[in-house]
Amino acid sequence: VQLVESGGQLVQAGDSLRLSCVASVPTFSNYGMGWFRQAPGKEREFVASISWSGDSAYYADFTKGRFIISRENAKNTLFLQMNSLKPEDTAVYYCAAQLRTRARVWATSDASDFDYWGQGTQVTVSS
Repeated sequence: VQLVESGGQLVQAGDSLRLSCVASVPTFSNYGMGWFRQAPGKEREFVASISWSGDSAYYADFTKGRFIISRENAKNTLFLQMNSLKPEDTAVYYCAAQLRTRARVWATSDASDFDYWGQGTQVTVSS
């Protein structure tokens, strides 16, 4: 499984940005997906996750309606729409995949619940 993120760049506070993550898997809908981020000197933190079909999502409190996670299963692609960006959103953003099984829950903020990770894409928000 390979996950490749893109879309990160330098933006100004208040701007919007959309991140993408393309997964090289046979059946993308067999994976719960998530976004995490890691700022310099800080631990990796959960941003959002989405169900296998894309009809449900789970968000970290700090997103407060600014971020929207979505997926397009026909194109093996995960998205993160980020609006009203703040300097504190500066981080490397990672997408993660969780293989669907009976015992697993896609709505999780625990990074250890995800099986595969991308290399990350840098988002920098200037004030």
